[in-house]
Amino acid sequence: MNKRRAILIFIPFAWLLIFFAVPLFMAFKISLSHSVTAIPPYAPTFGLSEGWAGFKDALSRLTLDNYRFLISDSLYLKAYLSSVGVALKATILTLLVGYPMAYGMARATPQTRMVLLFLVILPFWTSFLVRIYSWIGILSNEGMLNQLFMFLGLTDGPIKMLNTPFAIYIGIIYAYLPFMVLPLYATLEKMDLSLNEAAMDLGCSRPKAFWLVTVPLSLPGIVAGCFLVFIPAIGEFVIPTLLGGSSKLMIGKVLFEEFFSNRDWPLAAAVAVVLLLLLVVPIVLFQRSQEFEQNKELQR
Repeated sequence: MNKRRAILIFIPFAWLLIFFAVPLFMAFKISLSHSVTAIPPYAPTFGLSEGWAGFKDALSRLTLDNYRFLISDSLYLKAYLSSVGVALKATILTLLVGYPMAYGMARATPQTRMVLLFLVILPFWTSFLVRIYSWIGILSNEGMLNQLFMFLGLTDGPIKMLNTPFAIYIGIIYAYLPFMVLPLYATLEKMDLSLNEAAMDLGCSRPKAFWLVTVPLSLPGIVAGCFLVFIPAIGEFVIPTLLGGSSKLMIGKVLFEEFFSNRDWPLAAAVAVVLLLLLVVPIVLFQRSQEFEQNKELQR
C-alpha cells in the first residue's frame, strides 16, 4: 500500500520536475547569460563535451546585468504594473459576472444544472484563437454590436470599441469566465441551504443572509477562481494583441517582442523569471497564511 502511495505521489511530482522545474532552471540560466549573434543567441552555454572545466568557465561568466537593466529601465516596470492592474480589474469583473452564474447553476434543478454546466464547458471545444478572433467581428466599427446599436437608434455612428482597454477586458472575461464559474459552482453546489434558512429564521433578510452565510462559505471557490483567472491574465499576449492593439502596455507583449523581434533571449528570460516570481511568491505566502490560520483553529 505504501509503495502504491509513493508511486501515485511520485508521478505528478516527476511531471512537475520535468515540465516545470527543468524549463524554469533553463530560463533562469539563460537570464544570467549574454546576448550574442549566434545560435543559440546567448552565451555562455553549458556543453557536456567540454567537461567540468568548461562547466566552471561558463559558470564564471554568468551575470546579473539583465536584471539590473530591468530595474533601470522604466518600460518594464510600467509593463509589469499595467499587466497587474489589467489582470486585477479583469479578475474582479469576471468574479462579478461569474458568481451569479455559478449561484444560479447551483440552485437549479439537477437536469437544468447539467445543461448549464455543459454550456459553460462548451467554449473549450473551440480553438482559443478562433474565439478571440470572433470578437474582432463583434467589436469593430462595422461589427455586429455597432450595427445593432445603430439599428436600435442608440447611436448615430459606430462606437470605437476595438483596440481599446474595453476590448481587452471583454476578451479576458469571455475567455476565462469558465475558470471562475467552475470552482465557484463546485463550492456553492455543496452548500447546505438550511444554513440560509436558519439565518433568516433568526431575523436576517435574504440579502443579509446571502452576505453573512453564502459569501463566506463560498470563499474557497472565490479564491480558486480568482487565482485561475488572474495568473494567466497577467501574462496574456493573444487578447491584448488582437483586441487591444497598442492601447495597453502588457508584459506578455513585451516578452514576445524581446524573444522574437529583438532576439534578446537573456533579457526576455529575465522578464519571464521576474514575472513568475510575481505570481509564485504571493501564492506561496497566501498558502502559508491559510495553513497558519487552520493550525490556529485546530489548536483552539
